Amino acid sequence: MLEYLELAPEFDIDGFGWFLAGLAAFILGFAKAGIKGLGVLIVTLMALVFGSKVSTGIIIPLLIAADILAVIYYRRNADWKLLFKLLPWMILGVLLGVYVGQDLPERIFKRGMAAIILVTTIMMFWWEQKKVVKVPNNRWFAGVMGFSAGFTTMIGNLAGAFANIFFLAMRVPKNVFIGTTAWLFFFINVFKLPFHIWSWETVSTETFAVNIRLIPIVVIGFIVGVRTVELIKERNYRRMILILTAIGAIMIFLR
Repeated sequence: MLEYLELAPEFDIDGFGWFLAGLAAFILGFAKAGIKGLGVLIVTLMALVFGSKVSTGIIIPLLIAADILAVIYYRRNADWKLLFKLLPWMILGVLLGVYVGQDLPERIFKRGMAAIILVTTIMMFWWEQKKVVKVPNNRWFAGVMGFSAGFTTMIGNLAGAFANIFFLAMRVPKNVFIGTTAWLFFFINVFKLPFHIWSWETVSTETFAVNIRLIPIVVIGFIVGVRTVELIKERNYRRMILILTAIGAIMIFLR
């Protein structure tokens, strides 16, 4: 068993690389506890350490581990009607993402991911500045947001912004927002996993060895997130995260 937990040479990164990966794992757990808007930072950090496409396979088991924690903790707060309004469109988006992303060269994949991060960041900046938010909540809006979320989550684990906009439009209470997104992303991340294993081949015993080292940090991040979710003042904090994320996306694009 232990030989399967040994790091492959390509994942034997230096101390600073492990610091960045550990920071991303902590933020991932923290975000899954209910602090939204951090997904692009997680993806940026992981892509800087492991590369754009490889990092998607490393992130997905970490997301599922954090999703399990979130659905256990927020299991009573889900709005199933809203969840199933978005989920079928997300599945369609994932399937297109599998087809489009499978044969993309690393350079194009990297730049595409950077572009998605920048667009997502700008979109989130815009929403942060809006004092009055009026978003249509009919079926076509659910379709557009769900399909976009599914496509971007397969290409780069970046569905959070689109899902956030949808649930903001629905004006759900905070705990319902957190609980519904927890179940939604648990379902969609489990759905994505086989494609990462057998189609893209980005999840393997080699990447699992990395996950084993990072999952305990995800758990710590989740515990800290749960304890702070009711206390944190998000506005200035989110602005700082968005700025750092935009800088990270530019670094990915130019690297």
